[in-house]
Amino acid sequence: MVLAIVLFVLLLFSGLSNVRHYANNLVRGKTTSYGTRTSGPKLEEVITEDHDANNKIAVVEINGIISSRALDQGPYSMVDLIKAQLKRAAEDDRVKAVILKVNSPGGEVLASDEINREIKDFQDKSLKPVVASMGDLAASGGYYVSVPCRWIVANDMTITGSIGVILHTWNYRELMDKVGLIPEVYKSGKFKDMLSGEREPDKIPPEERQMVQSLIDETYGRFKSVVAHGRERAHQKNGDQGRQLSSDWSDYADGRVVSGTEAYKLGFVDQLGYFSDAVDRAKSIASISSANLVEYQQRYDLSDFFRMFGQSGQVQSRAIKVDLGLDLPKLQAGQLYYLWPTFLR
Repeated sequence: MVLAIVLFVLLLFSGLSNVRHYANNLVRGKTTSYGTRTSGPKLEEVITEDHDANNKIAVVEINGIISSRALDQGPYSMVDLIKAQLKRAAEDDRVKAVILKVNSPGGEVLASDEINREIKDFQDKSLKPVVASMGDLAASGGYYVSVPCRWIVANDMTITGSIGVILHTWNYRELMDKVGLIPEVYKSGKFKDMLSGEREPDKIPPEERQMVQSLIDETYGRFKSVVAHGRERAHQKNGDQGRQLSSDWSDYADGRVVSGTEAYKLGFVDQLGYFSDAVDRAKSIASISSANLVEYQQRYDLSDFFRMFGQSGQVQSRAIKVDLGLDLPKLQAGQLYYLWPTFLR
């Protein structure tokens, strides 16, 4: 009976939450079906700065390691959340611009590229500008997701750049030899155990090393191409108001990080300033004098409560986490990253 009462109360609160959400949409005059959900995360609009304006500027945050894996808070990844937020901003006629608030050392190559494409498509289809506002750190993949934006604002002390690719793995053969472990490998081809840490380093074929390096070089070339294309598109739209890549910018695309001041000189960013400057620039580009700042926060209901216990009726074990005051990145061996290498140490 106690369990039944608890479930009834949860259902009641879930129902009231949905009714309130639907009523808010009606009051705000929204014609799109934000309250309905077919797939993806559920979002709720929150006003972070109320200037009693009709127009809005949506703030979308990219914070931490860029990854396509599910976040700890639910079944959706950072990529899923960015897509959903941009879709919401595109559908709302009152949203005139988006500020991409970046504080990230980078992350997975594919996840960074997907977010980059989503931002580019959002601007092309909605005709709404995206202004990047860099925080303490916007390096490697953090810069990769910023570069398609119409305008980029960095602080003098922002750490950015780190244009490059890294693939990280371990060779633990000597440790195995010390404890008496001998691997037995049966493979279908010469390179099937590529990047395996069980092999003796001097037994790795030179052509294998060359293949891995070619893969990295190809991905690195993609990074430089995205930077050149993104900054050129922005310069064509911004004209003399923005910055153009310097003639020697590729000399600094060797994995090094640069300050916001140096990034401005090289044309990696358009303006030095703070978040408030990014807001002013977004209003200027969108030709509006005032706007409320809004964020789209993930909303949970009873279905998310049950999902915590697993999907498809399967009970999943939940990991117990100990906070040591240090948030280390969860990197996969053998996976390509646009990531500032300091975070690997």
